[in-house]
Amino acid sequence: MSNKNLDILFDEAFENANKIPQESVPQDTQLVLYGLYKQATSGITNIYFQNPQDLINAFKLNAWMQVKHLSISEAKQQYIDIINQLMKERNL
Repeated sequence: MSNKNLDILFDEAFENANKIPQESVPQDTQLVLYGLYKQATSGITNIYFQNPQDLINAFKLNAWMQVKHLSISEAKQQYIDIINQLMKERNL
């Protein structure tokens, strides 16, 4: 698949993600999607953890670090696959 097609599918998946009720998606899946989205849009993680008391951002950073080994294309494809599966499960 060409990068252009992958970009189009990724943009569509992001739009579809906004149609899925957040409360219907398990938090661990939400974190995986966050990590994949950050990797797909930013690539290498060059951020640092500022506040050790901020658990939400700690979980987000950890989710991103878990997928940092993926290329941008791989992260986009995995994000697309998960969103498509969630849409199918919810008949959206």
